[in-house]
Amino acid sequence: MCNPEEAALLRLEEVFSATLARVNSYVLQPLLPAAPEPSDPWGRECLRLLQQLHKSSQQLWEVTEESLHSLQERLRHPDSTGLESLLLLRDADRVLQAHIEYIESYTSCMVVQAFQKAAKRRSEYWRGQRKALRQLLSGVSSEGSVGASPGQALHQPLTHHVQQYVLLLLSLGDTIGEHHPTQELVVNAVTLFGNLQSFMKQALDQAAATQALWHTLRGRPRDVLCTPAHRLLQDSQDVPVTVAPLRAERVLLFDDALVLLQGHNVHTFDLKLVWVDPEQDGCTFHLLTPEEQFSFCAKDSQGQAVWQWKVTQAVRQVLRGKKDFPVLGAGLEPSQPPACRCAEYTFRAEGRLCQATYEGEWCRARPHGKGTLKWPDGRNHVGNFCQGLEHGFGIRLLPQASEDRFDCYKCHWREGSMCGYGICEYSTDEVYKGYFQEGLRHGFGVLESGPQAPQPFRYTGHWERGQRSGYGIEEDSDRGERYIGMWQAGQRHGPGVVVTQAGVCYQGTFQADKTVGPGILLSEDDSLYEGTFTRDLTLMGKGKVTFPNGFTLEGSFGSGAGRGLHTQGVLDTAALPPDPSSTCKRQLGVGAFPVESRWQGVYRPFRDFVCAGCPRDLQEALLGFDVQSSRELRRSQDYLCCERTHPEDSVGSMEDILEELLQHREPKALQPYLRKALSNSLHPLGKLLRTLMLTFQATYAGVGANKHLQELAQEEVKQHARELWAAYRGLLRVALQRKGQTLEEDEDTETRDLQVHGLVLPLMLPSFYSELFTLYLLLHEREDSFYSQGIANLSLFPDTQLLEFLDVQKHLWPLKDLTLTSNQRYSLVRDKCFLSATECLQKIIIQHLGAEIHLIRDMMDPNHTGGLYDFLLTALESCYEHIQKEDMRLHRLPGHWHSRELW
Repeated sequence: MCNPEEAALLRLEEVFSATLARVNSYVLQPLLPAAPEPSDPWGRECLRLLQQLHKSSQQLWEVTEESLHSLQERLRHPDSTGLESLLLLRDADRVLQAHIEYIESYTSCMVVQAFQKAAKRRSEYWRGQRKALRQLLSGVSSEGSVGASPGQALHQPLTHHVQQYVLLLLSLGDTIGEHHPTQELVVNAVTLFGNLQSFMKQALDQAAATQALWHTLRGRPRDVLCTPAHRLLQDSQDVPVTVAPLRAERVLLFDDALVLLQGHNVHTFDLKLVWVDPEQDGCTFHLLTPEEQFSFCAKDSQGQAVWQWKVTQAVRQVLRGKKDFPVLGAGLEPSQPPACRCAEYTFRAEGRLCQATYEGEWCRARPHGKGTLKWPDGRNHVGNFCQGLEHGFGIRLLPQASEDRFDCYKCHWREGSMCGYGICEYSTDEVYKGYFQEGLRHGFGVLESGPQAPQPFRYTGHWERGQRSGYGIEEDSDRGERYIGMWQAGQRHGPGVVVTQAGVCYQGTFQADKTVGPGILLSEDDSLYEGTFTRDLTLMGKGKVTFPNGFTLEGSFGSGAGRGLHTQGVLDTAALPPDPSSTCKRQLGVGAFPVESRWQGVYRPFRDFVCAGCPRDLQEALLGFDVQSSRELRRSQDYLCCERTHPEDSVGSMEDILEELLQHREPKALQPYLRKALSNSLHPLGKLLRTLMLTFQATYAGVGANKHLQELAQEEVKQHARELWAAYRGLLRVALQRKGQTLEEDEDTETRDLQVHGLVLPLMLPSFYSELFTLYLLLHEREDSFYSQGIANLSLFPDTQLLEFLDVQKHLWPLKDLTLTSNQRYSLVRDKCFLSATECLQKIIIQHLGAEIHLIRDMMDPNHTGGLYDFLLTALESCYEHIQKEDMRLHRLPGHWHSRELW
């Protein structure tokens, strides 16, 4: 059985539907002009607004008809159709939205006086329709203006209809009782339409205030501000307020902007980018914008509270993206707008950001978080910001004069400038990977020319304020030489070594990129020159040449066009042949570049990272990052996207790394842990090792594979091992500190060396072995050739002569059994040294054995000195040296054998 309220709702919907139809026919249709469309911009805008209102009216009528249909069904079939089937109850939000869209379209027309402007074109028609309008409206004065009646006809029926909705729904709720299944739906509908009443009243009041505002403005302010979207929330003429430092004559707060008027100047501030400072000073409060800060001072605390509250709620509302419902600031949490938000803004003030557009995250009127900066000249920056400055990882594109060419900086930034690790790809195809400070290359870095450069080069070393400075390696592919040494202000300056592709080595002093003073030159045939040179290492001035055979030539050297090298001096042929180690094995660079200070630019960022407590935000900046080269993307703005591998992607967070480190402190677990860490290029220890490998290859691979650099490389590997152990200890100290513990006292030198040689060096040596062993191989090439020839000769010896050569005592010789089989002979002499001697000989037939022996000796753990390994290596060294001298021994044996007579 139906309630009387349902029947009343049915009649209400019937009346409202009919009213909407008549309003559409008598009011809206006549307001829409026939073709042609208005030619002026304002006319076209009014037409658009009226068309939108017509569309909203049609949608409202359709919803009303659907609601009417649901009521009719309910009244026809009360037993089978429940109360919850009514559209007003089951879909109240949809009915509400149709009403809201209509009232918003209506108030937009009202703000710009679209009804009055449209009615003026047909004023005679509206005078004739006054009687028909009176039937639709109550209280329409015959004295009213021509445009007032259409406007009233478009909103008064709606206002009355919503009011009746609320009354009837309240009565319905009382009738069915609080325990009825649909009681909750009825209460919800009452609340919604009650709120709609408040919303409509506020919307109409704001529209009326905004419409009235335009009459008080003239000239440019009116032209700029008069738009259908604006709704006036507060005017300083109603509640006085002064603004400093701008000294505005009038302050207007709209629902989307704050406007300060100064004569004909209009200063507009988007509310999305206005922050209200929560702190206040008496009757004053402060506003922050991206480029300015303002103080608003009211006459009293009440005025200050009104302005501060309305600005705060207007900012919060615009950030939500829709109007507060039912009224501004009603019942919404939080009541304060967020300090951090996303917005777009173009800077106007002079400075580095002038005309730049920032789009991204903000905090308290400053770019803060992720964002993008774009300048009109094509510069782009995408990355992280902090308090208005580039801070953290970011990518900067700088357009160059040539079309579609950019310099691209993928770097870490600090307070607006590059600081930390970065990768820079230049329009010239040069690439720099290394560290920056205050926007300049500073610390360790690698600069390499493009593959097609006319003069290809690669510099690996240290930088200071954008210039090469300190220890560094430069490879000049065009000249076929490599410089290893000191730099200053971008030039070779100080001690240095030059190695050429032809095997020539020079060591001397450089000043302003030129050789100065005496130096030494070693040629590939081991000739040695000591004296002065030209820049291209041509002998010039006084000097002395020592030839491999011991002859010396001392005098003055020079060269001229077409004359080649010429000299005046004394040739001494009486000198004895020099010791091979004096020239062939002479080592360069030792002592000139202290190994402890050679690669400080690589070690220092790691130390800084550890000293800072291994913070996550500095991990990439100090330890570097992995990123694929994207040169092919330079021709488009898509290059602003950078796929880089973060260390946490494969090795976990720094917290996980430190926790795992603590779990593997015991000696048995430590070695496997270090092996795993060093093999992972994203682990801090593995990343440090990869960088050290890069410097080692840049120095000693290719042109740098020269025997005269062996000792330089050997001491460098040992220093790297010490630094890696110190790095591990640093990480361990941080891990313990995070647990509230402390690392035991600093290690003494003996304990440290034990760990370095016994633990770290064996794990890291394979990473340097290829280049290092090549140097040993070249250095000991002569001895290894003698050894190989000795082995070849010994393989031709008969048993007895081999025994004699090996100095086996004759009473152990099995002469009577020489015709026995191998197995028979073995059984006879198993306890004698002959077997061990011959087996030993077979085992030491190793190519380049001398290089291997010296490498093992140099890298051996000092803890093994005097032990078993030392004894075995000494025995092997003795055999090696003994076999080298095989030819000399053969000549001293009685009855010297000819090779044809050996068998």
